[in-house]
Amino acid sequence: MRLTVFGATGGIGQEIVRQAVAAGHQVTAVVRDPARLPVPLFDVTVHTVARIDDPEALREAVAGRDAVLSGLGSRGRKAGGIAERLTRAVLAAMEAEGTRRLLVVSAAPVAPEPADDPLLDRMMLSAIGMILKEVYADLTAMEAALAASATDWTSVRPPKLTNGPMTGTYRTVHGSNPRSGRSISRADVAHAMLALIDDPAAVKQGVGVAY
Repeated sequence: MRLTVFGATGGIGQEIVRQAVAAGHQVTAVVRDPARLPVPLFDVTVHTVARIDDPEALREAVAGRDAVLSGLGSRGRKAGGIAERLTRAVLAAMEAEGTRRLLVVSAAPVAPEPADDPLLDRMMLSAIGMILKEVYADLTAMEAALAASATDWTSVRPPKLTNGPMTGTYRTVHGSNPRSGRSISRADVAHAMLALIDDPAAVKQGVGVAY
């Protein structure tokens, strides 16, 4: 497949690029600083842009692609609307080029709570939601932009992220979160995103992923 990856220098983005290249996909990485890419550049087409919030600058990168995968978002507690703003630019570029499949990283607290989640897990999720309130508000706005778009989107919603290895063994739930799902590695989030590209049940859905 021909894939474009946004946020390719971030933790999840790096894993998407690495795993996609290893699987034999043709990968375009959209970056502001190519030197931050962790994989050999001869395996990746690098599309350098000064501003990722400029849809016109992104059109070439998404034109003719089978899927676009995004790890864009805040790297701290102060989101500043970055996930929504950058994702809207990606959406505008995709809609201008007629590219339809989009998978993005969101977060577990954005999803409805599983009805059978233990009280302790619900309390922990609520506490985290308060600490990272601004980040999750940004991701909620991002998901609203996805829902209003013409793309075939999937929002992948992990809980706490770790730097563990890719295992390929985790749970996914369409429209909610796995029961008592507390963590997952960035590598396995990337694995899930690549696996969900061809899953018709994931289109226009949030998908919870966790161990």
